[in-house]
Amino acid sequence: MEALLFYMFATILLGSAAMVISGRNPVHSVLFLILAFFNAAALFLMVGAELLAMTLVIVYVGAVAVLFLFVVMMLDINFQDLRSGVIKYGLIGSVVGSIFAIELVTMGLAWAMSPSAPQIAAQPINQTITNTHAIGNVLYTDYIYLFQLSGLILLVAMIGAIVLTLRHRKGVKRQNINDQLSRTVSGTLRINKVKSNQGVRKAS
Repeated sequence: MEALLFYMFATILLGSAAMVISGRNPVHSVLFLILAFFNAAALFLMVGAELLAMTLVIVYVGAVAVLFLFVVMMLDINFQDLRSGVIKYGLIGSVVGSIFAIELVTMGLAWAMSPSAPQIAAQPINQTITNTHAIGNVLYTDYIYLFQLSGLILLVAMIGAIVLTLRHRKGVKRQNINDQLSRTVSGTLRINKVKSNQGVRKAS
Protein backbone atom coordinates (compact mmCIF):
# COMPACT_ATOMS: atom_id res chain seq x y z
CA MET A 1 0.00 0.00 0.00
CA GLU A 2 2.81 2.40 0.85
CA ALA A 3 4.58 1.65 -2.44
CA LEU A 4 1.33 2.25 -4.35
CA LEU A 5 0.76 5.60 -2.65
CA PHE A 6 4.38 6.62 -3.23
CA TYR A 7 4.26 5.93 -6.96
CA MET A 8 0.88 7.61 -7.27
CA PHE A 9 1.98 10.82 -5.54
CA ALA A 10 5.33 10.80 -7.34
CA THR A 11 3.71 10.36 -10.75
CA ILE A 12 1.25 13.20 -10.16
CA LEU A 13 4.09 15.37 -8.83
CA LEU A 14 6.27 14.84 -11.92
CA GLY A 15 3.34 15.33 -14.27
CA SER A 16 2.21 18.57 -12.63
CA ALA A 17 5.80 19.85 -12.53
CA ALA A 18 6.09 19.22 -16.26
CA MET A 19 2.82 21.09 -16.86
CA VAL A 20 4.10 24.08 -14.87
CA ILE A 21 6.88 24.74 -17.36
CA SER A 22 5.05 23.59 -20.50
CA GLY A 23 1.65 25.20 -19.95
CA ARG A 24 0.79 28.12 -22.21
CA ASN A 25 -1.66 29.71 -19.81
CA PRO A 26 0.20 31.18 -16.78
CA VAL A 27 -2.85 30.74 -14.55
CA HIS A 28 -2.92 27.03 -15.34
CA SER A 29 0.80 26.83 -14.60
CA VAL A 30 0.25 28.28 -11.13
CA LEU A 31 -2.58 25.84 -10.48
CA PHE A 32 -0.37 22.92 -11.51
CA LEU A 33 2.32 24.32 -9.20
CA ILE A 34 -0.13 24.18 -6.30
CA LEU A 35 -0.95 20.58 -7.22
CA ALA A 36 2.76 19.75 -7.25
CA PHE A 37 3.19 21.25 -3.78
CA PHE A 38 0.33 19.18 -2.37
CA ASN A 39 1.76 15.94 -3.76
CA ALA A 40 5.23 16.79 -2.47
CA ALA A 41 3.71 17.42 0.96
CA ALA A 42 2.08 13.99 0.81
CA LEU A 43 5.46 12.41 0.07
CA PHE A 44 7.00 14.22 3.04
CA LEU A 45 4.22 12.92 5.27
CA MET A 46 4.94 9.36 4.13
CA VAL A 47 8.57 9.61 5.29
CA GLY A 48 7.61 11.21 8.62
CA ALA A 49 8.69 14.80 7.84
CA GLU A 50 5.48 16.49 8.92
CA LEU A 51 7.16 19.88 9.41
CA LEU A 52 8.28 20.05 5.78
CA ALA A 53 4.85 18.89 4.62
CA MET A 54 3.05 21.59 6.58
CA THR A 55 5.59 24.16 5.40
CA LEU A 56 4.81 23.30 1.79
CA VAL A 57 1.06 23.56 2.35
CA ILE A 58 0.97 26.63 4.59
CA VAL A 59 3.85 28.72 3.28
CA TYR A 60 4.18 27.78 -0.38
CA VAL A 61 0.59 26.90 -1.27
CA GLY A 62 -1.07 29.33 1.13
CA ALA A 63 1.19 32.29 0.43
CA VAL A 64 3.66 31.99 -2.43
CA ALA A 65 1.57 30.14 -5.01
CA VAL A 66 -1.58 32.13 -4.23
CA LEU A 67 0.47 35.33 -4.49
CA PHE A 68 1.73 34.21 -7.90
CA LEU A 69 -1.85 33.55 -8.95
CA PHE A 70 -3.04 37.00 -7.89
CA VAL A 71 -0.07 38.69 -9.55
CA VAL A 72 -0.69 36.86 -12.82
CA MET A 73 -4.43 37.58 -12.78
CA MET A 74 -4.35 41.20 -11.60
CA LEU A 75 -1.32 42.70 -13.33
CA ASP A 76 -1.41 43.64 -16.98
CA ILE A 77 1.57 41.57 -18.10
CA ASN A 78 2.35 41.07 -21.74
CA PHE A 79 3.31 37.41 -21.83
CA GLN A 80 4.17 37.54 -25.52
CA ASP A 81 7.11 39.81 -24.71
CA LEU A 82 8.16 37.48 -21.90
CA ARG A 83 8.08 34.44 -24.18
CA SER A 84 10.12 36.24 -26.82
CA GLY A 85 13.07 36.33 -24.43
CA VAL A 86 13.07 32.55 -24.01
CA ILE A 87 14.78 31.98 -27.36
CA LYS A 88 17.23 34.78 -26.68
CA TYR A 89 18.37 33.36 -23.35
CA GLY A 90 17.69 29.71 -24.16
CA LEU A 91 21.37 28.83 -24.53
CA ILE A 92 22.31 30.31 -21.15
CA GLY A 93 19.34 28.60 -19.50
CA SER A 94 20.24 25.24 -20.99
CA VAL A 95 23.84 25.57 -19.80
CA VAL A 96 22.78 26.45 -16.26
CA GLY A 97 20.21 23.66 -16.24
CA SER A 98 22.80 21.16 -17.44
CA ILE A 99 25.17 22.21 -14.66
CA PHE A 100 22.42 21.70 -12.07
CA ALA A 101 21.58 18.29 -13.52
CA ILE A 102 25.23 17.20 -13.46
CA GLU A 103 25.54 18.32 -9.83
CA LEU A 104 22.44 16.38 -8.82
CA VAL A 105 23.59 13.23 -10.59
CA THR A 106 27.05 13.56 -9.04
CA MET A 107 25.58 13.92 -5.56
CA GLY A 108 23.33 10.90 -6.10
CA LEU A 109 26.19 8.73 -7.37
CA ALA A 110 28.45 9.84 -4.53
CA TRP A 111 25.78 8.88 -2.00
CA ALA A 112 25.09 5.55 -3.69
CA MET A 113 28.79 4.60 -3.87
CA SER A 114 29.69 5.83 -0.39
CA PRO A 115 30.69 2.96 1.92
CA SER A 116 28.98 4.61 4.88
CA ALA A 117 25.65 5.14 3.09
CA PRO A 118 24.05 1.81 4.15
CA GLN A 119 24.99 2.39 7.79
CA ILE A 120 23.61 5.93 7.77
CA ALA A 121 20.37 4.82 6.10
CA ALA A 122 19.96 1.99 8.60
CA GLN A 123 20.35 4.22 11.65
CA PRO A 124 17.15 4.33 13.71
CA ILE A 125 15.25 7.58 14.04
CA ASN A 126 15.55 9.26 17.43
CA GLN A 127 12.10 8.89 18.94
CA THR A 128 12.83 11.12 21.94
CA ILE A 129 12.61 14.39 19.97
CA THR A 130 10.11 15.68 17.47
CA ASN A 131 10.70 16.12 13.77
CA THR A 132 10.80 19.91 14.16
CA HIS A 133 13.43 19.61 16.90
CA ALA A 134 15.57 17.29 14.77
CA ILE A 135 15.49 19.63 11.75
CA GLY A 136 16.34 22.58 13.99
CA ASN A 137 19.34 20.75 15.41
CA VAL A 138 20.69 20.09 11.94
CA LEU A 139 20.01 23.56 10.51
CA TYR A 140 21.26 25.63 13.43
CA THR A 141 24.30 23.54 14.33
CA ASP A 142 25.84 21.79 11.33
CA TYR A 143 24.56 24.07 8.55
CA ILE A 144 24.07 27.43 10.28
CA TYR A 145 26.34 29.36 7.90
CA LEU A 146 24.81 27.80 4.79
CA PHE A 147 21.34 28.49 6.20
CA GLN A 148 22.16 32.17 6.71
CA LEU A 149 23.77 32.33 3.26
CA SER A 150 20.62 30.94 1.64
CA GLY A 151 18.56 33.61 3.39
CA LEU A 152 20.91 36.31 2.06
CA ILE A 153 20.63 34.91 -1.47
CA LEU A 154 16.82 34.97 -1.23
CA LEU A 155 16.95 38.58 -0.01
CA VAL A 156 19.12 39.61 -2.98
CA ALA A 157 16.78 37.74 -5.34
CA MET A 158 13.76 39.55 -3.87
CA ILE A 159 15.40 42.96 -4.28
CA GLY A 160 16.42 42.07 -7.84
CA ALA A 161 12.86 41.01 -8.72
CA ILE A 162 11.51 44.32 -7.39
CA VAL A 163 14.05 46.32 -9.38
CA LEU A 164 13.43 44.38 -12.61
CA THR A 165 9.64 44.72 -12.40
CA LEU A 166 9.67 48.42 -11.49
CA ARG A 167 7.79 50.36 -14.13
CA HIS A 168 8.33 54.05 -14.83
CA ARG A 169 5.08 55.44 -16.16
CA LYS A 170 4.59 58.96 -17.39
CA GLY A 171 2.41 61.29 -15.39
CA VAL A 172 3.04 59.52 -12.08
CA LYS A 173 4.62 61.56 -9.29
CA ARG A 174 7.49 59.85 -7.54
CA GLN A 175 9.35 60.71 -4.39
CA ASN A 176 12.87 62.10 -4.84
CA ILE A 177 14.75 62.04 -1.55
CA ASN A 178 17.65 64.18 -2.82
CA ASP A 179 15.33 66.97 -3.98
CA GLN A 180 13.48 66.92 -0.67
CA LEU A 181 16.65 67.15 1.41
CA SER A 182 18.15 69.92 -0.72
CA ARG A 183 15.11 72.22 -0.53
CA THR A 184 15.46 75.53 1.28
CA VAL A 185 12.95 77.86 2.86
CA SER A 186 13.45 80.52 0.18
CA GLY A 187 12.79 78.02 -2.59
CA THR A 188 9.78 76.48 -0.88
CA LEU A 189 7.79 79.33 0.69
CA ARG A 190 6.65 82.62 -0.75
CA ILE A 191 5.15 85.33 1.42
CA ASN A 192 2.70 87.67 -0.28
CA LYS A 193 1.61 90.92 1.30
CA VAL A 194 -2.03 91.09 0.37
CA LYS A 195 -3.70 94.47 0.59
CA SER A 196 -7.12 94.94 1.97
CA ASN A 197 -9.99 93.97 -0.36
CA GLN A 198 -7.53 92.41 -2.82
CA GLY A 199 -7.31 88.73 -3.59
CA VAL A 200 -4.17 86.60 -3.52
CA ARG A 201 -4.24 85.97 -7.25
CA LYS A 202 -4.19 89.71 -8.04
CA ALA A 203 -1.35 90.28 -5.61
CA SER A 204 0.75 87.55 -7.21
